[in-house]
Amino acid sequence: MQKIILASGSPRRRELMTRIGLNFQYVTSDIKEDLTDDPDFGHQAMRLAAMKAYNVANIYDEAYIIGADTIVVLDGVIYGKPTDAADAKNTLRALSGKQHKVITGVALVNKREGLCERFYESTDVYFRKYGDDFIDWYIETEEPFDKAGSYAIQGKGCLLVEKIEGDYDNVVGLPVSRLFQHLIKSGIRPGGLHEF
Repeated sequence: MQKIILASGSPRRRELMTRIGLNFQYVTSDIKEDLTDDPDFGHQAMRLAAMKAYNVANIYDEAYIIGADTIVVLDGVIYGKPTDAADAKNTLRALSGKQHKVITGVALVNKREGLCERFYESTDVYFRKYGDDFIDWYIETEEPFDKAGSYAIQGKGCLLVEKIEGDYDNVVGLPVSRLFQHLIKSGIRPGGLHEF
């Protein structure tokens, strides 16, 4: 049995991987999510995903490690996880009534086999126009915290969204359909699958 480890403590990513029937463990990476001035946001997300994967691969060099990092981009500015309620409010004000991109970088690493597959997925998300009363209510739910862009589309954050163009799971935090393709390409046969 090929050992798969998700290098993330995100319950949303774990749920997505469980949903597609992957047998995996998870180990939280302790990499600090430092962003650079690189204008290639897909490259930035993949770099952070690879750093997380290699951090865990240093301990489990025989396993296939999946690292992921999600960023929200509006007008060339990255909106990460909010530091506090005021930061979340500023982010949600900025996103109101506008289109932004959600970019998730993914890295599939097996240190023993010298494998490092990297890719990213980008989804366009269009927000409704909403006011401060709604923002304050949403922040009081505590859902925006620990979420890139200060919202969770799979929760109450869906009320912010007018429409999306692209992969919904990518906005949640992991483009599992593309990940599945990369697992197959790398010789991993999830759930006893022999051909795909």
